[in-house]
Amino acid sequence: MILNVSGRTDIVAFYTPWFLNRLKEGFVDVRNPFYPKKISRIYFQDVDLIVFCTKNPLPILPYLHEINIPILFQVTLTPYKKDIEPNVIEKEKIIEGIKALSKILGKERVSVRYDPILLNQKYTILYHQKAFEKLCSLLEGVVEHIIISFVDSYKNVLKNQNTMQLKTITKEEMKKIGSLFGKISQQHHIQVQLCYEQIDLTEYGISNTPCVSKEQAYEITKKNFSKWKARNCGCVEMVDIGSYNTCLHLCKYCYANYEEKKVYENQKKHESSSSLLIGHIENDDEIKIRKK
Repeated sequence: MILNVSGRTDIVAFYTPWFLNRLKEGFVDVRNPFYPKKISRIYFQDVDLIVFCTKNPLPILPYLHEINIPILFQVTLTPYKKDIEPNVIEKEKIIEGIKALSKILGKERVSVRYDPILLNQKYTILYHQKAFEKLCSLLEGVVEHIIISFVDSYKNVLKNQNTMQLKTITKEEMKKIGSLFGKISQQHHIQVQLCYEQIDLTEYGISNTPCVSKEQAYEITKKNFSKWKARNCGCVEMVDIGSYNTCLHLCKYCYANYEEKKVYENQKKHESSSSLLIGHIENDDEIKIRKK
């Protein structure tokens, strides 16, 4: 089993003490987002790989040596200011965190996500070109892969359209960005991957490799299970232990937060001692052990 920690929220940035407590207890409970009374219980002894996804790796750095399960890290680092990412820490600190991860885990286990790419009057193609050049220059020799994607029309994106004033990105603009990013990344010996997009940018040296492929999972775990089928995006099947509407970064483009008021309400229900990220087990909850 592969754990995603997490695509629904940033557990590393905001809930590391809770995760470490779950690790010590040996199991974690996950409430089904579509059927809230159904809970999956996952025992860490059944976990073969943990994929951490975060905008801030710093809180968990001192504790990585306590995790006796193979780890992959994906750190999202985009060039936006407080108008788009109001609560993300200073980008310089994120860079230092990525460098520390690379030293601890090895550069092949750490990827950077430069996504989503969005365009407006402030964040232009030229702006992204300069930001990506700076990013690659800082991360040369530190990471092997940078994952990119273009912004999608999620509920939260549409709600924040007046704030972000997004411009629809044309195929020609995607290709222009692909051409620029391809040249820059090659100069710095970094491979760029395109995450689940319809457009093909392979002519610019940008691969369509999944963010976490079955081959990569096998290489790390030396296990190959038939149920590790690829999802629609091509990534290996993963189990997410996060909860929606719980990420305090409050990024304007986020798909996992779609009701800001609910984020604060949920955060108040969080207790680091609970087996659930938000709230506690209730009498009428149905708990089912999730097997490999």
